[in-house]
Amino acid sequence: MRFIQRIATISGLAFIIVATLGIAMGGMAGMKMGGASVMLLGLFPVNLLHNLVHGAFGVWGVIAGRGERSSVTFALGSGVAYLLLGVLGLFTDSLLGMVPIGGYDVVLHLGLAVMLAGCGFWALWFAPQRATVRA
Repeated sequence: MRFIQRIATISGLAFIIVATLGIAMGGMAGMKMGGASVMLLGLFPVNLLHNLVHGAFGVWGVIAGRGERSSVTFALGSGVAYLLLGVLGLFTDSLLGMVPIGGYDVVLHLGLAVMLAGCGFWALWFAPQRATVRA
């Protein structure tokens, strides 16, 4: 298993754990930000849709971890997605009024973006490529 595949699998498992924790801690509240929101680890506001998004990224990461190209795609794609969420979180506390993305989520999303996209670019540009075998 290559390094980027480990990154995709481990980050996917982490997203699944976060989604599970969010749901277990009562993060099944409504989608509207006007209502009460559960604070995961006392820092990050979550609701059902937020937990489902984390779960979807987690499943994508675990599945992508089975192949080298799909792992690079996961790292770059999720890195870009979290960069956009981090930047949007600087201007608004919620995405379309349904998913909380403000507060400490901004720092977490930007950190995830740097880590995932950085690993994706490293694997794409600098990681040693496997030689193709010809018969």
